[in-house]
Amino acid sequence: MNLWTQWLRPSAGFPTVQWSLLLAAATLTGHLVQRHSGLPKVVGYTLVGAIAGFLGFGGVGWPLQGVGLFLVELGVAVVLFEAGGRIPLRWFGHNPMVLVQSVAESALTWFAVYQTMLWLDLPAAVASPLALVAMAASPAVLGRVVADTRAAGLVTERAIVLVTLSSLYALTLGCAQAELIRHPDAGWIGAAGAVLLALGVSVAIGLLLALALRLALRVMSPASENTAILLLALIAAGTAIAAHLGGSAPLAALLGGILLRQSQPRPWAWPRQLGAASSLLTMLILVLVATVAAQAEWSGPVAGAALALIAARLLAKAVGVGLGNVGSGASWRQALCVNCALMPMSAISLLVASQFVVASAATGHLIAGIALPAILLMEVLGAVIATIAIHRAGESAKPWSLLVGKSEQEQP
Repeated sequence: MNLWTQWLRPSAGFPTVQWSLLLAAATLTGHLVQRHSGLPKVVGYTLVGAIAGFLGFGGVGWPLQGVGLFLVELGVAVVLFEAGGRIPLRWFGHNPMVLVQSVAESALTWFAVYQTMLWLDLPAAVASPLALVAMAASPAVLGRVVADTRAAGLVTERAIVLVTLSSLYALTLGCAQAELIRHPDAGWIGAAGAVLLALGVSVAIGLLLALALRLALRVMSPASENTAILLLALIAAGTAIAAHLGGSAPLAALLGGILLRQSQPRPWAWPRQLGAASSLLTMLILVLVATVAAQAEWSGPVAGAALALIAARLLAKAVGVGLGNVGSGASWRQALCVNCALMPMSAISLLVASQFVVASAATGHLIAGIALPAILLMEVLGAVIATIAIHRAGESAKPWSLLVGKSEQEQP
């Protein structure tokens, strides 16, 4: 750093150069991983981020704050807005077992992880936040897997819906519990007021976001480049305002996408022009999450607790998806593939964990010590498991054997 400041004076500073080179390395690695193994590019992104974290890359601090926190929230908000825009609430009236499936797998995940952490002699103040961290799957990772495999079908759509709903539950309950921790002496009335304020801000911003875009789409084409720019600008503004007022920016964006989807009389397509920006933000948050998670204090007991959390989570989600599969219109083989697609953990789990670390100085280090290794492992392994599941379900546009050795330009 001293040598840099003596000889060169870039306008953005040395950290910008560090992150630019890190993202360039992640892009190249992701491409090579997909080309030579058929695995999604997210595996390469995570590996580069993890290596940087293990080597002590100091480009982002923990708990998340400042620019790093804003970038993660913005990236997650964009992903969740798109995911929310794909959920028609009327569909649950025709197939209510999907909603039952969602509630069952999320509730059982919370209960199983909570009991497992108590069994490991962790206090309830640590077990409950870890259960919420485990509840959330990763729309960002699953979205990249779907894009890289070009998947479409019942398993893909069902998995996207369940992942989005689990994120909704985790963000809502995580925001509420973090507010309760922040106000331990406020009494039930004061604590309830703080929770309602945080959730109310998120709902209000989501409603305003949906309303603004609904009005804009009356005079602008959904496929227009200007519409894509307006959409990204409004999500960024909503992210900043929600964080400033004490709400949850990802939750606001998710609600905004769901509300916009219900208010549109005809299907609304994600603007094609926003694809490159969305991909860049997704890659950024995946690398950033891996970098932060790799800086956790790894040890034998921590690794054991993280593996126990992962095992309890996997079993609980399998049971929940299985219980809700009866009458849902999917075969048991498809239900197994859906369950596997719910395995990835990433940015949403990291945001929930960061909330609890900031809210509680007494238990924050215990929560982070177990959550960060689990998130890092399941960002990589979850992506691999989801990819295998999609191929086993027969919903990838290309067989795996044809993906290996093919460059992106060679794939139609």
